Amino acid sequence: MPSPFLEGPYAPVTEETTAHDVPVTGRVPAELNGRYLRIGPNPLGLEDPESYHWFLGDGMVHGVRLRDGRAEWYRNRWVRSRRVAAGLGEPWPEGPVFDDFDFAPNTNVIGHAGRTFALIEGGFRPYELGHDLTTLGPCDFGGTLKGGYTAHTKKDPATGELHAIAYYFGWEHLQYTVLSATGLVTRSVEIPVSDGPMVHDLALTEKYVIVYDLPVTFSMPLAAEGATLPYAWNEAHPARIGLLPRTGDASDVRWIDVEPCWVFHTMNAYDDGDRIVLDLAKFPSFLRDGRLEGNPPPVLDRWTIDPAAGTVAQRTLDDRAQEFPRVDERLTSRPHRYGYTVASESSPGELVGDGLLKHDFRTGRTDVRRFPADAVVGEAVFVPSAVDAAEDDGYLMVLAYDADRAATDLVILSAQDFTGPPVAVVHLPVRVPPGFHGNWLPDR
Repeated sequence: MPSPFLEGPYAPVTEETTAHDVPVTGRVPAELNGRYLRIGPNPLGLEDPESYHWFLGDGMVHGVRLRDGRAEWYRNRWVRSRRVAAGLGEPWPEGPVFDDFDFAPNTNVIGHAGRTFALIEGGFRPYELGHDLTTLGPCDFGGTLKGGYTAHTKKDPATGELHAIAYYFGWEHLQYTVLSATGLVTRSVEIPVSDGPMVHDLALTEKYVIVYDLPVTFSMPLAAEGATLPYAWNEAHPARIGLLPRTGDASDVRWIDVEPCWVFHTMNAYDDGDRIVLDLAKFPSFLRDGRLEGNPPPVLDRWTIDPAAGTVAQRTLDDRAQEFPRVDERLTSRPHRYGYTVASESSPGELVGDGLLKHDFRTGRTDVRRFPADAVVGEAVFVPSAVDAAEDDGYLMVLAYDADRAATDLVILSAQDFTGPPVAVVHLPVRVPPGFHGNWLPDR
């Protein structure tokens, strides 16, 4: 039978759409001038629907251009990998792929050094996109990127540098890189690991890069069976995190054991005296037998790391099913008070949401933002109201499926009036299938 990730809200859209002067209910804040971009899997021309894996659908970027209180345009575009370009009958916009390993990134879309990049992990290179979401081609940052890249970067707000950790099934190491504010790799460290672990994210403090080495690893048996994503939960692989000093090399990594679990996403981390505070979404396990369905639900954890003692105190802050944690990214690697997650109350363990949670770590209060029945809610992105605005003084942008319209809305919420009426709702002309990550790319 076909994959459940090809049906219902997940069903891929079949056309690229451009719409101008998109209708809005409410008022788009005048200070929001830029593009909200979100990416996700949207397979083109599947030959075998039964073997489809959601993580490996061709990437499609969705974008909303806001300017002067208006929703100026909406666009959705496939990223033109070799396969996608051929499927659309177009020439491939050539570029430097790694190890002849090419794919249309589907996991994250970011802005850096005045450019736009679609990202994925596992050995693939980023693809650069134009302002209007046209594909410019794969990118190796001016020849400075040795291998593939990552789906998750962490930007140091003090330097503008991007920190990243990449993995590849053909390596016996992880590749930690620092990308300068001008878009060149200026630092690279190979960190030896065994079993080929999947590493989706990292954490950053002012002193350390935190490396996840957890029990989801490359599976040769799955690869021999022809699995499209040959990674699975591995009971024999020890769970640990590595502390790499910001200026250290591989020999300086301090490994500390943790309870077996899986972490897709870091909320934030920071130094607290001699200790480290790390907030994250934790799965008790993931990809058992390589299956994407049936995972135990993720919860919000705080790990307090004592580098001197070599210990990690793991504590669950909120045991409701939740994922896609975000903070005000001006505070990346610095102490944060607030965090935002996607709640999955109606479908615990699924990778889609039906509401949002706002966590106040100072008071311990959590507010719940509910959406209409049958809504499918994505990751919420925090946007400050001004460059120097206080934490939580700004907006949350989130895509939510409107079942009544059979289309998706871009909902803009006041972060300080989290449960109140939306500031604005941009009514997109089409449905946006559930995807992964998005970001706000302000005009410069």
